Amino acid sequence: MKILARVPTIDFMSQRRTGLLVSLVLTVASLILLFTRGLNLGIDFTGGVLVEVGYPQGVELSEVREELEKGGFERAVAQYFGSTSSVLIRLPLTAETGSAQVSTQVLGALGAEARGIQLRRIEFVGPQVGEELSEKGGLALLFAFIGIFLYIMFRFEWKFSAGAIAALIHDAIMALGFLSAAWVEFDVTTLAAILALIGYSNNETVVIFDRVRENLIAMRRAEIKDVVNLSVNQTLLRSIITHLTTLLVCTALFALGGPSVHSFSVTLIVGVIVATYSSIYVSTSLAVALGVSREDLLPPKAEEEADGMP
Repeated sequence: MKILARVPTIDFMSQRRTGLLVSLVLTVASLILLFTRGLNLGIDFTGGVLVEVGYPQGVELSEVREELEKGGFERAVAQYFGSTSSVLIRLPLTAETGSAQVSTQVLGALGAEARGIQLRRIEFVGPQVGEELSEKGGLALLFAFIGIFLYIMFRFEWKFSAGAIAALIHDAIMALGFLSAAWVEFDVTTLAAILALIGYSNNETVVIFDRVRENLIAMRRAEIKDVVNLSVNQTLLRSIITHLTTLLVCTALFALGGPSVHSFSVTLIVGVIVATYSSIYVSTSLAVALGVSREDLLPPKAEEEADGMP
């Protein structure tokens, strides 16, 4: 026996103007914060020193970070490199960076002589590498937006594309604004989280758009607002389950993953929350505001056949 779940009847579209206004205000506030305060750029973008050390046996990263902090390296980033006995340490640029004292200071902070820790390599990364990374990261975001716009335009209609891209830009700016306000370090993993967020948010938007298209064709006499409301309500349970399970994973990553994935997990947690909101009140609301209709989604022949139906 097939049991059908009851579809909620929440009137989301009655608050669409308020939702768009709130999004606009928060987006402007985030942009102001980004232009005035900026981001807490990590070593990947500002340049620094990479030091690889080898331990006689496995070591806890928390222990390494604590020793480095006591040795005066407060912003040092430590992570495993291949095994738990090999640790890669990243240090920001300082006045002493570039001198032979860096390796000596790091080994001294770790107690290398007494514990048998070996220096395997030391590399200096200049700021020009960070500039190149920033440029390529920006191009990656731009190409992602263009590709998504074209995909949704061919699959649905350009008004849906405009709504989807507006939601993705909104999500990215909101996440960056939060990172600036909380002064979370922005490194390569954070950039990866922003790109992952774009794909996640777009998937949620496409699911709703698919249902809107189906309902627009089936409910040919209904108003667009009623069709969108029904479509959002029909996907609501699926969205709640998806977002909650994703948040659980990101929260576990934040709590147990350690400092090396801290910015990645924080970005995704904020992004999932923002994407939940924007998929309803930005992408679909903007498509409605642009005047999307049933005729936009039907080819001429199908439209004539539908009009001939009783």
